[in-house]
Amino acid sequence: MIKKIVSAFIPSLGVLKNPTQLLSPPVLTSLALLVVLFSTAKTKAQDQPTIQKDSVQVTAFTLSSYKKDFKVFSWVPRLNLRVNGPIASGSQIYAEFSAPGGLAWKFDCKTEEIGAGHWRQIEDCGGRDALGEDKGVTYTGPVNFTIKMRNELAGGDATLFTGKMKVAKVHSNETGPDYVNHFVYYVDQDWNLPIGYMFLEPDEVAEWKKPKLAFAFWARGELNGPFEPHLFHSGKEVGKMFYNGEEVGKPSCGTNEVEHNTTQSTEPGGRFVWTRMKCDFSSIRAWNKTGEKNETMFGPLYLMSENAGDYEIKIIYKGHLVRSIKFAVDAEGKLVDNGIGTANKLGNNRIIVPVQVLGDADGQWDKTSWKTDAFYGNPLTGFTAP
Repeated sequence: MIKKIVSAFIPSLGVLKNPTQLLSPPVLTSLALLVVLFSTAKTKAQDQPTIQKDSVQVTAFTLSSYKKDFKVFSWVPRLNLRVNGPIASGSQIYAEFSAPGGLAWKFDCKTEEIGAGHWRQIEDCGGRDALGEDKGVTYTGPVNFTIKMRNELAGGDATLFTGKMKVAKVHSNETGPDYVNHFVYYVDQDWNLPIGYMFLEPDEVAEWKKPKLAFAFWARGELNGPFEPHLFHSGKEVGKMFYNGEEVGKPSCGTNEVEHNTTQSTEPGGRFVWTRMKCDFSSIRAWNKTGEKNETMFGPLYLMSENAGDYEIKIIYKGHLVRSIKFAVDAEGKLVDNGIGTANKLGNNRIIVPVQVLGDADGQWDKTSWKTDAFYGNPLTGFTAP
């Protein structure tokens, strides 16, 4: 470290085997102090908890009354998030929401002490159970919120995330004069649709010696059938395996990572649902470092380490092409990082990729909201939707 700092201040010393031999003890002492300060600052930054941006999910929980009037619905905010450790003893994560007209909510979230390198998922923070029916409002429009952490043992109160959500409403599926003001509230999540995530996952047995390819993407609307992903390399579909004429090891989108749905039924129904699905290719691996042959009873697995270059995922839904996702792989089989996730401090090892939304399966949606509303008012630097 001292050698790097010395070379930075005196470039010509970079060719010496031991550049410190030309420096006096006082200068060396000063440089050593710089190293200590630099290391301390870096360690201190690592000691602070962070929030995974793509884990922050805010929704409007619709209540069945407003100021004890059951002919009017209202809403309160609800929050999910994931916090990267460390979370020190005595820490308390909490959230503050505010809207025009003096509207405000403040509530604590379940908080547990964890060490560095670990994370904690926080579910259903706020909502009716935490805030009660009397905190409901009928306001719609922009709502500001802040996620913070206080520690009354050590002292201090830090802001971890600031954002803004847009609350809207739609009528319930009830009819009749007593239900005229039964509106169901929701947060507009359209900004998610052009944003996808590429990543690798460990094999169930070989773990990271033979990881599989995975990705996640968003869809809007009630889902009435499976999504069918297909992988292409150099214009040719890859990763197909067959047994007795039937395809085996089909890729799957069977996991809903996030689902935003209204807490009451709406009319029209199924339109105000946003789902983030996780998909994987069971017959495709990034590499094989097990020392064993790359064979299965159905033939060899497709290795990206042997097929570097540009790839495209095409997704079929109910017989129609609905998504296209492009990414690249290097000669080692690793996903090429475009730097968007790192630059925007996503908080995990996923790579953010643009998603081309095709067809009309998602219905009408705001195709430009990603420019201003992404990650609740924290739009991505360096990202452009297709």
